[in-house]
Amino acid sequence: MRISTNQIYDQNIRSIMNNQGNLAKTQEQLATGKRILTPSDDPVGAAKVLRMTEEIDELTQFQRNNDLVTGSLEQQEAVLTNITDSINRARTLIVQSGNGILSDPDKRAIGAELEQIKLEVFDLMNTQDADGNYLYAGFQSGNQAFDYNPAATGNAITFAGDPGVSFVQLSNSSKIQSTSNGYEVFENVLSRFKFEVQASTVADLETASVKQQGTFDTFFDKNYDPVNAGNNDYRITFLGTGQAQLVNQGTSAVVATVDYTSGSPFTIKGMEFNATAAPGDTIDFSLTPPEKKSMAQSIHEIQEILMDSTIDNSALQESIADALVGLDNGLEKLSLERASIGSRLNIAESTYESNLDMEIAARGARSALQDIDYAEASTEFAKQETALSAALATFPQVSNLSLFNYI
Repeated sequence: MRISTNQIYDQNIRSIMNNQGNLAKTQEQLATGKRILTPSDDPVGAAKVLRMTEEIDELTQFQRNNDLVTGSLEQQEAVLTNITDSINRARTLIVQSGNGILSDPDKRAIGAELEQIKLEVFDLMNTQDADGNYLYAGFQSGNQAFDYNPAATGNAITFAGDPGVSFVQLSNSSKIQSTSNGYEVFENVLSRFKFEVQASTVADLETASVKQQGTFDTFFDKNYDPVNAGNNDYRITFLGTGQAQLVNQGTSAVVATVDYTSGSPFTIKGMEFNATAAPGDTIDFSLTPPEKKSMAQSIHEIQEILMDSTIDNSALQESIADALVGLDNGLEKLSLERASIGSRLNIAESTYESNLDMEIAARGARSALQDIDYAEASTEFAKQETALSAALATFPQVSNLSLFNYI
């Protein structure tokens, strides 16, 4: 077969260029540590690597989300712990204020400390995160969650946010609540259940108050009608048999009957009455609609009572009872919220570990597809280098072959 001089040159140049290209590619694989440099190197493998890279990026974002939500929940837990400590101190002071031997200056001193605790709790309820967002303001996180207006006709401390709560995605199938609504945590707290005397025909009604709060609360829960106000009206009728009969005026149902002696206190459904009454006399009272207020508001109210030297002891004792029930109910709310935060932190931790395992597995699978085997690549590089050297060495000798050398 006849081979022209041009063919000889073209073939040798092509061989050298191919060897140089293969050597450069192997060198780049060794430099980058990647077997697949372009999709054409392994179309199926490149597609799998792309999907795995997207999965790893998604898992990485989930882990960032997890870190953020964990930090937020830990901050909320710290806030609730500090509020609990402050409320426990306030509760101790309120109980102390009921001591009959305290003078007015002593009560004012307790009131002054309660005011500082109130402001501390108020500030904690308006806690901000690292970005300046109010934790408990709902979706209106740029504004304060709670407002304080001492001159307000109603509650001085009120919720100013909205009921929104945020959720954070921790995996494809899992998301957890990252914030809580300030109203539900702090203000949706039932105050003490009470009743109010509307009228009486007795000669003298010395006292009418809640004596056994637990018994009265059970009675209140069972009988309070939020729809029909008339069913919340009751009448005690003193019978000629030496008994006091409690009747619901809306339904005419007899609720209870107890013995009584005129001029001596008697208790019925947790309520204590001390009346000078004759047969046929009556006492009409109504169940007071339940109120909801924050613990800071409860402290505010008892603090104002303690600062007012004109308040008599019976009014003070009633306010103390109101405050203690409000704080106890609020502490129960805080306990439930802390339990909820704890469960969410546990979910975040377990999801983090699961995502980490999945990320490690995905990185391993991607590495098996795209990362280079250095031992194999180094051997291939040495082989290609030898081939290129041979091509470069033989080309001059082949190119010098000519009949003109023999003329």
